Amino acid sequence: MTTDDDLRWDLSALYRGLDDVQIDEDLRALIHLAEAFARRHRGTLATTLGAALQAQEAMSCLVEKLTGYLFLRRATDAADLKIQQRIAQIEEAWSRASAQHLGFFEHELVAIDEQTYADLIDRDEVVRRHRPLLDHARGNRAHLLAEPVERALALRQPFGPGEWSDHIEEVETTLRFTLDGESLALPGILHVLTHYIDGDTRARALALFSEGLTAQGFDRLMARGLNVVIGAKIVEDSERGYASPMSARNIDNRVDDATVEALHDAVAALGIPACRRYYRLLAAHLGASPLRWSDRNAASPITEPRQVPWIECLETVRLAYGSLSPTLADLVDTMLKRRWVDVPPAPGKIGGAFNCTIPLPDGDAGSYSLLNYLGSMDDVMTVAHELGHGVHGILAARAQGARMFRAPTIYAETASIFGEMATFQHLLDRADTDAQRLALLMRQSNAFVNTVVRQICLSSFERKIHQLRQRGKLTVDEINESWMHSIRAFYGEDGDVFTYANVDNLWSYITHFLRPFYVYSYAFGQLFSQALYAARDRLGDDFEDMYLELLRSGGTRDAVSLMRPFGLDPRAPSFWRDGITSSIDAWLDEAEAISRRLGIEVVSAVKPLVRAPALHALG
Repeated sequence: MTTDDDLRWDLSALYRGLDDVQIDEDLRALIHLAEAFARRHRGTLATTLGAALQAQEAMSCLVEKLTGYLFLRRATDAADLKIQQRIAQIEEAWSRASAQHLGFFEHELVAIDEQTYADLIDRDEVVRRHRPLLDHARGNRAHLLAEPVERALALRQPFGPGEWSDHIEEVETTLRFTLDGESLALPGILHVLTHYIDGDTRARALALFSEGLTAQGFDRLMARGLNVVIGAKIVEDSERGYASPMSARNIDNRVDDATVEALHDAVAALGIPACRRYYRLLAAHLGASPLRWSDRNAASPITEPRQVPWIECLETVRLAYGSLSPTLADLVDTMLKRRWVDVPPAPGKIGGAFNCTIPLPDGDAGSYSLLNYLGSMDDVMTVAHELGHGVHGILAARAQGARMFRAPTIYAETASIFGEMATFQHLLDRADTDAQRLALLMRQSNAFVNTVVRQICLSSFERKIHQLRQRGKLTVDEINESWMHSIRAFYGEDGDVFTYANVDNLWSYITHFLRPFYVYSYAFGQLFSQALYAARDRLGDDFEDMYLELLRSGGTRDAVSLMRPFGLDPRAPSFWRDGITSSIDAWLDEAEAISRRLGIEVVSAVKPLVRAPALHALG
């Protein structure tokens, strides 16, 4: 296990560099496979479906390898024009080839009659193994456009909304905010907001951050990007006949609209009061009421924060994963030994963190995690989170292959949140004092609020601006107004829990909005995982094998079938309510009790909501 906190990932197992001749050779091979696919299977799919699926698997591996490598290179040097050119070259060439040679597949697939399809499943093992993928496509045939239209959309894809997302992320890496004479990039200013002890410094940082987003034109750029992305989506959704702006995402996630509404309703009913309860506890610790928005992620001063060395972080996370499963701990070791982790902040590197799993033609997979590790406890949990994505990706890719390994976003977060929970429990079990235990409980409660309540707040905001965009192009001021409407609905009126100075344009740095309705997946994944985590004790020794099987399922099963073996049903409203009461409510009960023992006066009563946020009206 490495001790180097300057660890940069090693991508040589993919390609040796941007000028590696293998990139061009793989691209040529990919296009040749696409041409051969059309010659062999166009017009004959009802008899050659199994062979076609095997050919698609080979193409998918090459696509994942090519695009994955360039995506990883761009993440650590977003402003490098050579990388951007290489990405454009690959994406445009593949877009042309796939539009010309592969577009027929889905149309011919859905045209196969039911009896012929059933016969193919009975006699062809390859078709049978891919049935989840095939059933999903056939079940959503109503949203498929005519083949020439789909071909035109595929050709335009490299020049569409995704280009705005890429450009905005590139510009984001150039943002600078000067605090006390120091020029900070986005990760640096966010670190101050989250981790600085001094509240006045956090407040100044928030003011500089908000002012800087406007002064550097980033809010205007993001507004333009949102107008393009949402506008294009409105047109395509209408042509495809989706019932609501969220329907396309829900279908991709293999979840029905009603289940997603039940999640939103549960958070409005129970999550918002828990959120405000947490912030009133935090206010008692900080001796400040109301809180400033810059206090939202502040730590309680009762325990002095410290920097966690990288090697200590790794040891903690590895032990936590080992408590779940030796198999998972071994996979964590594999990712570290193969240098699939990029650890420190660096010039040109994008902010935040992510994991990217790339299935390989030999049946294995590489799983690469980008971090910006600065040593906070939040950073430790981020490591646990991203390595969770890593173990999930490796297990699923090995079991399902390139076509079916990727889990829908709503439960792609399962292993990552499980990793966080295991790390939290590992640290909590080893806490020596009330103060240490309280710090962990409050940190975990804050993480829950951010992952569940904040993300449903963001989803509510998204619903509103997608609705408003149907009337015409939105200005920055109109988006600001919608943002503040959602903030007040979830966090209270100005002065109730928070004051809202320098808050109105903070939507503009949340680039997830450029991937419409992605954000609710975090809340879904958190409560989905809390319910699963709570089942560990009930299932005892059987749990590990059941959990590993869930991870290996990748994208082959929906949320309901994944939870059925555990005796749980996400269609039931009680599923989401129980996820809230069994986690943050229990953590806050103990945190408030410890606080009182330590002499901190806690106001536990939460001002009742006059009404829940009108989530249905925004959908």
